[in-house]
Amino acid sequence: MTEELLRINGLSTRFFTEQGQVNAVDNFDLRIDRGDVFGIVGESGSGKSVTARSIVDLIESPGEITDGEIWYNEPDLADAVREDRPEAVDGTFVDLRRISPERRRSLRGTSFSMIFQDPESSFNPSLTVGEQIAEAVEVQRRASANPRSTRARTRSEEYSLGSFVLSSFLPSKRYVTEASRERAIELLELVGIPDPVERADEHPHEYSGGMLQRAMIAQALAGEPDVLVADEPTTALDVTIQAQVLDLLDELQSETGMTILLITHNLGVIARMCDRVGVMYAGEIVERGTLEDVFDDHVHPYTEGLLGSIPDIEGEAGRLQPIDGNVPSLLDHEMGDRCHFADRCPNAMEDCLEHPPEYDAEGSNDHAVRCVLAAQEYDERRAIPDGYFDETRPAGDKHVDPEDADEGPTVDEPQRPLEEPGGESP
Repeated sequence: MTEELLRINGLSTRFFTEQGQVNAVDNFDLRIDRGDVFGIVGESGSGKSVTARSIVDLIESPGEITDGEIWYNEPDLADAVREDRPEAVDGTFVDLRRISPERRRSLRGTSFSMIFQDPESSFNPSLTVGEQIAEAVEVQRRASANPRSTRARTRSEEYSLGSFVLSSFLPSKRYVTEASRERAIELLELVGIPDPVERADEHPHEYSGGMLQRAMIAQALAGEPDVLVADEPTTALDVTIQAQVLDLLDELQSETGMTILLITHNLGVIARMCDRVGVMYAGEIVERGTLEDVFDDHVHPYTEGLLGSIPDIEGEAGRLQPIDGNVPSLLDHEMGDRCHFADRCPNAMEDCLEHPPEYDAEGSNDHAVRCVLAAQEYDERRAIPDGYFDETRPAGDKHVDPEDADEGPTVDEPQRPLEEPGGESP
């Protein structure tokens, strides 16, 4: 029997920019079982990374989580907050959005860890790699010694500003213990760093890209987390190094049983690593299910387009079939209340001019699709006319990637309303 670990309901994250509200994550639902490897796949700008950061509570201004629930199955945490926040507890589940910010921060590293896309920006260049990993280990040890504390570890009396000054001059007052330093070396060895004792005393710039990615995985594992969020962990690496990193994650998951949320645009990585998959487009999951559901029995045309863009080295040579168009602008006043893929979909019908609900697909209890084709067959007589969206698209329409939402696009005029489906062709 599998046990549910994360239950995310209606999560919405917005970026409030001078150009307008950017709906980076929109009414997002997800279920992840303990020990599962769940993959989220989609084109750049679909909202994958913002979703990961929302779960780990790393959204910064001008971004804000505006709605939703993140239920985390942790009995000890439920017992700790039940008295003060009874509304945040449901059995052994705790809604992380209803507990204090200090409590959420205390879960980073110990319950949730994240591997970022760019390892160089994730390390302090002035400190050795071993020292930074040892600090993460020490934080976890102190958190374990006082699990009910709601204060951030580095703000506790044990490690105040005065403690930091003393630790710089007096070895006996150092925050990081020798045991934590030894554990940091063990972690470097665990992730395959050669000569870990010597490498622990080197700075980030002395590591290659692949080694630094491994070191970041070691740092993420320092807190022995329940959930490891891996955001494009192989993007900037050579192909051979990518394979080594994926092998490492696979081995670590098998040995520790931790849950992994893998964010990627690479369907090959999904096929290699994941048990279940969510296909993301324009801030929402458009198809989800087991690996076999999504790869072999997919329903959504966007999933079909992603799979059609992969070269088939075993089949007959032929041209790839890329998806026409681009990921849409996520500005609220440009998105419209419709299927966001309709303007790129070869099977768009009049019903697609309304926002589709999520349908259960036939043949699997885990397979769900946000597309009308899950409930009806394509009818050419009800197809949306060619050029329809060119006529209704506002001037100045420009894609907004949530990662660049603080800059935003230039909008020349407001969006024109869509024509009523069923009327004359525009």
